[in-house]
Amino acid sequence: MHDHPPDIEYPTLDRIRATATAIAPFINATPVQRWRERELEARLGSETEVFLKLELFQRSGSFKVRGVIANMLALSREALKRGVTAVSAGNHAIAVAYGAHALGTSAKVVMLRSANPARVAAAEAYGAEVVIAPDGPSGFEMVERIATEEHRAFVHPFEGPLTALGSATLGLELAESLPNLDAVVIGVGGGGLAGGASAAIKLVQPNCRIFGVEPVGADSMHRSFAAGSPQRLDSIDTIADSLAPPMSLPYSYALCRAHLDQLAKVNDRQIRDAMGVLFREMKLAVEPGGAAATAAVLGPLAAELRGKRIAIIVCGSNIDASTFSALMPTNGSQ
Repeated sequence: MHDHPPDIEYPTLDRIRATATAIAPFINATPVQRWRERELEARLGSETEVFLKLELFQRSGSFKVRGVIANMLALSREALKRGVTAVSAGNHAIAVAYGAHALGTSAKVVMLRSANPARVAAAEAYGAEVVIAPDGPSGFEMVERIATEEHRAFVHPFEGPLTALGSATLGLELAESLPNLDAVVIGVGGGGLAGGASAAIKLVQPNCRIFGVEPVGADSMHRSFAAGSPQRLDSIDTIADSLAPPMSLPYSYALCRAHLDQLAKVNDRQIRDAMGVLFREMKLAVEPGGAAATAAVLGPLAAELRGKRIAIIVCGSNIDASTFSALMPTNGSQ
């Protein structure tokens, strides 16, 4: 895939390291855990080395805060004082709320009517003002109006060089803590995480293969790769709402095009199955979007990754107990 459009500014190691240093006071360097339990070994064989990058232990509950802080630190003092705004189904809104709180300014975030109430409450707990939009398109219209009328800086959920540099700090942490990886598996929503993290991993470990994973019902990156340009989805149908933006955009698409070796898709049943395995074996309560990469390793990528040394990015978990238990597979290990 590795076609580098000439007009794109790709993350460099120097810029990724500088970003990591800048955001360090506001984020957690998240742990890596070896996974070797019975169900995993039954599916992948004991000769497969699997590591989890536990980004769900990040401040605000997901990787999003890395890009958010990187963007907010780049604002002028005057712009920061005027506050920020964002649109999100959940994780990004919570991260922007946390970022505003941490940097001493205000956030007004647009969340979708479909957003989990626990995520709305989490954003409000950090002090953000939350306004509810009926759907994605109207959410983007609302956030543009807020940015214009209130002179707030708009922090995009996945697009742009600073967002990618934030995600790249996660890739750098992973690639430097786990040498000689054969593969890294990353969930793909808008592509901000996959694009940034993969850029860093390839800089440190160029021979590591990188797999991007999308839900079947929100496969904008698959469609974009097939078309050769960023595509918009007419409809979305997946429980992994945090991996379901309505479109791909040029910068993150270009990064994914340049650095992802392969794409895979998982369906809702496979995602729920992975949530169950992660809960039983690693004691992790992971939201659907955070389990998609694991679902691909246990499902469509299992044969290809068997016997390899691999890392899975568990990118986040903002989910309440009742929603989590409702999504759990009912018959134990299915």
